[in-house]
Amino acid sequence: MAYERSESTPAGGVDTTALALKILVAGGFGVGKTTLVGAVSEIRPLRTEERLSRAGEFVDDTGGVAQKTTTTVAMDFGRITIRSGLSLYLFGTPGQDRFWFLWDELSQGALGAVVLADTRRLEDCFPAVDYFEHRGIPFVVAVNCFAGARTYGARDVSRALDLDRGTPVVLCDARDRDSGKEVLIRLVEHAGRMHTARLLNSVG
Repeated sequence: MAYERSESTPAGGVDTTALALKILVAGGFGVGKTTLVGAVSEIRPLRTEERLSRAGEFVDDTGGVAQKTTTTVAMDFGRITIRSGLSLYLFGTPGQDRFWFLWDELSQGALGAVVLADTRRLEDCFPAVDYFEHRGIPFVVAVNCFAGARTYGARDVSRALDLDRGTPVVLCDARDRDSGKEVLIRLVEHAGRMHTARLLNSVG
């Protein structure tokens, strides 16, 4: 979904049209989605986190993320300006499968998605990869490089996830603003190429 808003230039007060694109940030439980949105957002991010409780012990797999004490129950929201006239609205999706019913609503009008992956629990991002592939939503896989985790190359991750040819895989640190911004730029470029190719195919 593209949003347009008017902005005034400081010099002459002339209105210009700014474009805002909707981006999803998805992935497994505890992979760093909330961290990424918070790191890159230029506004105070909206978070819908609740503390993990004993009641959720049987449905939330905290293996590998035992230190995690909260979970997103609806979405995270942030905004980042990529360049003059282009902003991204970021919607972080909940990771647990019991909240997947929200994904259909959140994905409406999205330009594309970032699928965050943790190589220690790579299987946790399979559902997100399948979701976006089946719906034809452009996405990139961003490997969040956790301290102490074994490092794998982008090609190894792509093969392990059986990604379609051309789907970008990038390494990142979800805590670092510049690293997160680079991931988003790669997504916008990839989504732009895919949408252009589809447009050309439709008129060819």
